[in-house]
Amino acid sequence: MIARGNTQPDSTTSFDPLRFSIVAVPTLGGFVVGHVLLNNIWWKGTRVPFHFNFQEDWKYALGADKFGHFYFPYLVTDVYRRAFMWSGIDSMSSLYYAAGLGLLYQTYIEVRDGFSQQYGFSFGDFTADVLGAAYPIAQDHWPVLRNFNWQISFHPSSLYRSGYYSAIIDDYESTFHWLTINVHDLLPEDLRAGYPRLINIAIGHGVRNLVPDPSMGKHELYLSLDWNLEALPGEAEWLKTVKHFLNYYHFPAPAVRLYPNVAWFGLKW
Repeated sequence: MIARGNTQPDSTTSFDPLRFSIVAVPTLGGFVVGHVLLNNIWWKGTRVPFHFNFQEDWKYALGADKFGHFYFPYLVTDVYRRAFMWSGIDSMSSLYYAAGLGLLYQTYIEVRDGFSQQYGFSFGDFTADVLGAAYPIAQDHWPVLRNFNWQISFHPSSLYRSGYYSAIIDDYESTFHWLTINVHDLLPEDLRAGYPRLINIAIGHGVRNLVPDPSMGKHELYLSLDWNLEALPGEAEWLKTVKHFLNYYHFPAPAVRLYPNVAWFGLKW
């Protein structure tokens, strides 16, 4: 597979202002649009002096939102690392710039939450943001970590289907987070030939029964197969890029729920 975090120095390219503008302008536009949308969705309530959210920090969604806070800067770091390298910035600088950009945006959201009466600044969320941006850097320094990557998947819950949530990303009963393990590359070399590169193993987490009382909710843990799409045929650069980013999503696969009770799934969405 193409190892995430593999950022060898690139001395064959030079900085291209036009390409950098193609990256920078939509990024700035996306920031502005994101600010407007979040103002209308999350921050339209009363603005209050900056405050911290200690009481509810780990109660909300049983802490499942922390996985999302990790996942977003983790994904953004990879996207922008590649975009900055395409702009002619060397790979190591691209990695750190991308991680900084992802963390900067998440920090802006956390600080803005601090002025919201409904939310408040969350140290738990911010810690997850930092770890998500830092993980690709750790993968670069410790190559073995490139075999452990993070995914997300969605399967509409009954609450979402009933209209209780307007956006599926706000429904943590519809959201699952996965740690996918590249078994093939972790095996000793003499055993790799007998193990298919297409099949990874994933450990998943979800929550349920958050409504009406989140304190009555339950964590769920899964063990699942996972498809290493980068092992599929096709060596064109654009195709390799598509396969690479599709690997950030956990596609349906056979699974077993291990907690709070055992249940088998022919395909777990």
